[in-house]
Amino acid sequence: MAFFHGGRGSLHYLIRGQGEPLMLIHGLGCSGADWAFQVAVLEKRFKLIVPDLPGSGHSAPPADGYSIAGFAASLWELLDHLGIARINLVGFSLGGAVALEMAAVRPRSVPRLGLINSLATYRTHDWRKWLEAYVSATLVRLLGMRRTARLLALRLFPEPWQRAIRKHAAAAVGAVPASRYLGAGMALARWAILDRLDRLESRILLIAAENDFTPLAEKRELARKLDADIVVIRGSRHGTPFDSVQATNASLLAMLTDRPLPLRSRLVRDAPGGALEISLAGSIVEEHAASGHRSTAFAVARQQAEAARGPVSVPR
Repeated sequence: MAFFHGGRGSLHYLIRGQGEPLMLIHGLGCSGADWAFQVAVLEKRFKLIVPDLPGSGHSAPPADGYSIAGFAASLWELLDHLGIARINLVGFSLGGAVALEMAAVRPRSVPRLGLINSLATYRTHDWRKWLEAYVSATLVRLLGMRRTARLLALRLFPEPWQRAIRKHAAAAVGAVPASRYLGAGMALARWAILDRLDRLESRILLIAAENDFTPLAEKRELARKLDADIVVIRGSRHGTPFDSVQATNASLLAMLTDRPLPLRSRLVRDAPGGALEISLAGSIVEEHAASGHRSTAFAVARQQAEAARGPVSVPR
């Protein structure tokens, strides 16, 4: 593993694969390890930079407070350190906001941009956004991280066959210090980029879950404003990179390699026991876990293996 000690604090990151640079930016309560299902496929074609956002995973909390602009500045500082001037970006949820901010700051440096269950603002003009931002924050303050994480995991993975992933996701998110979770979550609730969308020059793909917790109509409208492609994953909830691995990977590969997007028939949540055999040995999960972090991606792999009654594996 590697740490970058820059002017904005200590940032943990992993590098995998070779080829055109691609950064994967994780969501709230997660870490870079949670991209394991995507890394297993994308590292064959791209040089992946997979950071832990400030205050997440092994990265130190930001010294100047939590903000989406601050997260973006920290990642550009890391990329400058690595000598990477142009890079494709993919972000999930909170990570999508950070990716949008990065692309607005340096539009000519981001040729392709993938957003998974992300919006251009999380300010609470919509009642569902208000619930997502403030009810979860209130639960953390009242119940603590562990009990709140169990409730969040149940919302993300409600199916009976997802019992193992619920358990592991609750454990991973429940281990996040409440101050860090709330700091990042409130930064997202304050953020907006609606007045800067015209700065973007990237080819953009939106991947949207049919049953996401924020409005699908708003994502469709964002795609229209950005002149972006959008794919809707049927049956998926908010955790699309975990519950719809095959559709997510196929869509990202198509966008990143300038090929046609998958047919609508392929854009569906993964079936129970649908894992294909890619060993986790030597994976980004194992590398990140060297410091004791157990990721949600590990949980999904275990859940898929139990459903299929086979060895631990990662879906393609």
